[in-house]
Amino acid sequence: MTEDGVHEPVQVHFDDLDAMGLLHNSRYALLVERAIGAYWQRLGWAPDPARSAFKDVFLAVREFKVTYHVPIAGAGEPLVHFWIERMGRTSGVYGFRVLSADRAVVHAEGYRVNVNLDPATLRPMPFSDELRTAAEPLLHRTAAAC
Repeated sequence: MTEDGVHEPVQVHFDDLDAMGLLHNSRYALLVERAIGAYWQRLGWAPDPARSAFKDVFLAVREFKVTYHVPIAGAGEPLVHFWIERMGRTSGVYGFRVLSADRAVVHAEGYRVNVNLDPATLRPMPFSDELRTAAEPLLHRTAAAC
Protein backbone atom coordinates (compact mmCIF):
# COMPACT_ATOMS: atom_id res chain seq x y z
CA MET A 1 0.00 0.00 0.00
CA THR A 2 1.19 3.48 -0.79
CA GLU A 3 2.46 5.76 1.93
CA ASP A 4 2.18 8.80 -0.31
CA GLY A 5 0.04 11.62 1.04
CA VAL A 6 -0.56 12.55 4.66
CA HIS A 7 -1.96 11.02 7.84
CA GLU A 8 -4.39 13.32 9.61
CA PRO A 9 -5.79 12.53 13.09
CA VAL A 10 -9.55 12.94 13.45
CA GLN A 11 -11.97 12.67 16.36
CA VAL A 12 -14.76 10.14 16.79
CA HIS A 13 -17.22 11.45 19.38
CA PHE A 14 -19.91 9.60 21.31
CA ASP A 15 -22.65 11.13 19.14
CA ASP A 16 -20.95 9.69 16.01
CA LEU A 17 -21.79 6.17 17.19
CA ASP A 18 -24.80 4.07 16.27
CA ALA A 19 -27.03 2.10 18.69
CA MET A 20 -24.42 -0.70 18.81
CA GLY A 21 -21.60 1.65 19.81
CA LEU A 22 -19.95 1.53 16.37
CA LEU A 23 -19.07 4.50 14.20
CA HIS A 24 -22.16 5.12 12.05
CA ASN A 25 -21.46 4.37 8.38
CA SER A 26 -22.23 7.95 7.28
CA ARG A 27 -19.58 9.33 9.65
CA TYR A 28 -16.66 7.76 7.77
CA ALA A 29 -17.22 10.26 4.94
CA LEU A 30 -17.35 13.05 7.52
CA LEU A 31 -13.99 11.96 8.99
CA VAL A 32 -12.45 12.08 5.51
CA GLU A 33 -13.94 15.53 4.86
CA ARG A 34 -12.58 16.85 8.16
CA ALA A 35 -9.10 15.44 7.51
CA ILE A 36 -8.82 16.86 3.99
CA GLY A 37 -10.28 20.19 5.13
CA ALA A 38 -7.81 20.50 8.02
CA TYR A 39 -4.89 19.86 5.68
CA TRP A 40 -5.94 22.54 3.16
CA GLN A 41 -6.86 25.07 5.85
CA ARG A 42 -3.31 24.82 7.24
CA LEU A 43 -2.07 25.77 3.75
CA GLY A 44 -4.29 28.85 3.67
CA TRP A 45 -7.42 27.63 1.87
CA ALA A 46 -10.65 29.32 2.98
CA PRO A 47 -14.15 29.30 1.46
CA ASP A 48 -14.08 33.10 1.28
CA PRO A 49 -12.05 34.23 -1.78
CA ALA A 50 -10.99 37.38 0.08
CA ARG A 51 -9.32 35.29 2.81
CA SER A 52 -8.09 32.29 0.80
CA ALA A 53 -4.53 31.75 -0.37
CA PHE A 54 -6.03 30.06 -3.44
CA LYS A 55 -8.30 31.17 -6.28
CA ASP A 56 -10.00 27.77 -6.15
CA VAL A 57 -12.56 28.11 -3.37
CA PHE A 58 -15.67 26.48 -4.84
CA LEU A 59 -15.15 22.73 -5.00
CA ALA A 60 -17.93 20.15 -5.10
CA VAL A 61 -17.86 16.42 -4.47
CA ARG A 62 -18.95 14.52 -7.57
CA GLU A 63 -18.50 10.99 -6.26
CA PHE A 64 -17.68 9.34 -2.94
CA LYS A 65 -17.07 5.61 -2.47
CA VAL A 66 -16.37 3.88 0.83
CA THR A 67 -15.62 0.21 1.41
CA TYR A 68 -15.91 -0.80 5.08
CA HIS A 69 -13.57 -3.44 6.53
CA VAL A 70 -13.43 -3.35 10.34
CA PRO A 71 -15.85 -1.20 12.36
CA ILE A 72 -14.57 1.52 14.66
CA ALA A 73 -15.93 0.75 18.13
CA GLY A 74 -16.33 3.64 20.56
CA ALA A 75 -14.99 7.17 20.64
CA GLY A 76 -11.34 7.80 19.88
CA GLU A 77 -8.83 9.29 17.49
CA PRO A 78 -8.31 7.30 14.29
CA LEU A 79 -6.20 8.53 11.38
CA VAL A 80 -7.25 9.37 7.86
CA HIS A 81 -4.53 8.63 5.35
CA PHE A 82 -5.20 10.44 2.07
CA TRP A 83 -3.47 11.26 -1.19
CA ILE A 84 -4.36 12.41 -4.70
CA GLU A 85 -4.63 9.55 -7.18
CA ARG A 86 -5.25 11.74 -10.22
CA MET A 87 -5.46 15.45 -10.86
CA GLY A 88 -7.00 16.47 -14.15
CA ARG A 89 -7.79 19.87 -15.59
CA THR A 90 -10.95 20.52 -13.52
CA SER A 91 -11.24 17.53 -11.18
CA GLY A 92 -9.15 15.46 -8.83
CA VAL A 93 -9.47 12.04 -7.22
CA TYR A 94 -8.45 11.55 -3.59
CA GLY A 95 -7.70 8.05 -2.35
CA PHE A 96 -8.13 7.47 1.39
CA ARG A 97 -7.94 4.94 4.20
CA VAL A 98 -9.41 5.30 7.68
CA LEU A 99 -6.89 3.68 10.03
CA SER A 100 -6.53 2.85 13.69
CA ALA A 101 -4.32 5.30 15.61
CA ASP A 102 -1.40 2.83 15.42
CA ARG A 103 -1.99 2.34 11.65
CA ALA A 104 -2.36 -1.43 12.16
CA VAL A 105 -6.06 -1.69 11.18
CA VAL A 106 -7.70 -0.43 8.00
CA HIS A 107 -11.27 0.38 9.02
CA ALA A 108 -12.37 1.68 5.62
CA GLU A 109 -10.97 2.82 2.30
CA GLY A 110 -12.20 4.49 -0.83
CA TYR A 111 -11.99 7.51 -3.04
CA ARG A 112 -13.54 10.95 -3.45
CA VAL A 113 -13.81 12.93 -6.70
CA ASN A 114 -13.79 16.74 -6.44
CA VAL A 115 -14.66 19.19 -9.21
CA ASN A 116 -13.46 22.80 -9.21
CA LEU A 117 -16.43 25.03 -10.06
CA ASP A 118 -16.76 28.58 -11.28
CA PRO A 119 -18.82 30.23 -8.49
CA ALA A 120 -20.77 32.37 -10.98
CA THR A 121 -21.77 29.65 -13.44
CA LEU A 122 -21.41 26.45 -11.35
CA ARG A 123 -19.60 24.93 -14.35
CA PRO A 124 -16.25 23.14 -14.06
CA MET A 125 -13.22 25.38 -14.35
CA PRO A 126 -9.48 24.58 -14.43
CA PHE A 127 -7.51 24.35 -11.20
CA SER A 128 -5.19 27.30 -10.58
CA ASP A 129 -1.42 26.93 -10.79
CA GLU A 130 -1.24 27.82 -7.06
CA LEU A 131 -3.51 24.94 -6.09
CA ARG A 132 -1.66 22.50 -8.36
CA THR A 133 1.65 23.46 -6.74
CA ALA A 134 0.19 23.08 -3.23
CA ALA A 135 -1.27 19.67 -4.17
CA GLU A 136 2.07 18.22 -5.33
CA PRO A 137 2.97 16.67 -1.93
CA LEU A 138 -0.33 14.74 -2.03
CA LEU A 139 0.18 13.29 -5.50
CA HIS A 140 0.52 9.52 -5.63
CA ARG A 141 3.80 8.69 -7.38
CA THR A 142 2.04 7.17 -10.39
CA ALA A 143 -0.24 10.25 -10.57
CA ALA A 144 2.76 12.58 -10.50
CA ALA A 145 4.31 10.67 -13.41
CA CYS A 146 1.20 11.02 -15.63
